Amino acid sequence: MTRPDLLNMLLLAAIWGASFLFMRLSAAEFGPVALAAVRVAGASLFLLPLLVSRGQAGALRTHARHLAIAGVLTSGLPFLCFSYAALSITAGLSSIFNATTPLFGAVVAWVWLKDRPTRWRAAGLAIGFLGVLWLAWDKASFKPGVADTGWAVLACLAATFCYGVSASYTKRHLAGVPPLAVAAGTQTASALFLLGPAMIWWPATLPSAKAWAATVALAVLCTGVAYILYFRLIARVGPANTIAVTFLIPAFAVVWGWLFLGEAVTGAMVVGSVVILLGTALTTGLLPRRRPGG
Repeated sequence: MTRPDLLNMLLLAAIWGASFLFMRLSAAEFGPVALAAVRVAGASLFLLPLLVSRGQAGALRTHARHLAIAGVLTSGLPFLCFSYAALSITAGLSSIFNATTPLFGAVVAWVWLKDRPTRWRAAGLAIGFLGVLWLAWDKASFKPGVADTGWAVLACLAATFCYGVSASYTKRHLAGVPPLAVAAGTQTASALFLLGPAMIWWPATLPSAKAWAATVALAVLCTGVAYILYFRLIARVGPANTIAVTFLIPAFAVVWGWLFLGEAVTGAMVVGSVVILLGTALTTGLLPRRRPGG
C-alpha cells in the first residue's frame, strides 16, 4: 500500500467516522426514516451525474433487480437502523458495533456461500461476538421510561447483519458490474424504497439549519464521496486491504463525538472495542500469524 493509498484510507475512515456524528446531530429533528431517506436521496443525486458522465448508466437497467435488492441491504435498512440508534446511544458506541460488519460477513459467507472458515477465523468470530455481548450487556436496557438503548444496540447489529448479507449478495449477483454503477444504483434503489415511509413519517416541524447541514454532509460527504474513495481503494489495493478501514472508523467516531458532542469514553467501550477488533482481525486474516516452523 502506497502513501497516497494510506492517506485515502485514513480520509475514508475519518469521513465514515463523522457519519455517526452527523446522525447524532440530525436524527432527533428528522426522525430515523426521513433522515435515512434524505441521506440516500442526496447520495444518489450526487452519484448519478457522475455515472452518466462516464457512460455507465446502462448498467442500472441491465442489473436493476439485483441493484434494488442490494440497495435495500446495503443502505436502505442499515442507514435506517443506525439513524434510529443515533437517538439514544453515542456516536462512538454505534461505530464500535459497526466494526462487527466483517464478522457478520464471514458468518453469512459461511452459511450461504459455503466459505468455511479456518480454525483461526472461527476463533476470531467467537472472540468478536464475545466483545459484542460484553458491550451489549453493559449498555442495553429495555426498561420502560429509560432511553431505548437496548433497541438501539439491536438496531446496530441488525444493520451490520444487513451489511454482511449484502456483501455475499453483491459477490454472487453483481460481480463485474462497474463499482460506480453499484454505488449509484444501490443509493437510488434505497431512495425509492424509503420514499413512501419518509412521506408518512416526515417531521411535522421543519428541521433546523444545523440539522439540514448535518444531513447534507451525511448524504454528499459520508455517502457519495465516501463510496468513491471506497471503490477507488478496492481497485488499487484490493478488498482484503480495504476492509482494514473498519479498524479505524471507531477511533475517528469516538474523537468526533468527544470533540463536538462531549460524549464520554467508558472503560467498557474500550475493552469491548479491543475484543471486537481482535476478533475481526483474526476473522479477516489481517492479524499476522506465525506459520508452523516459521
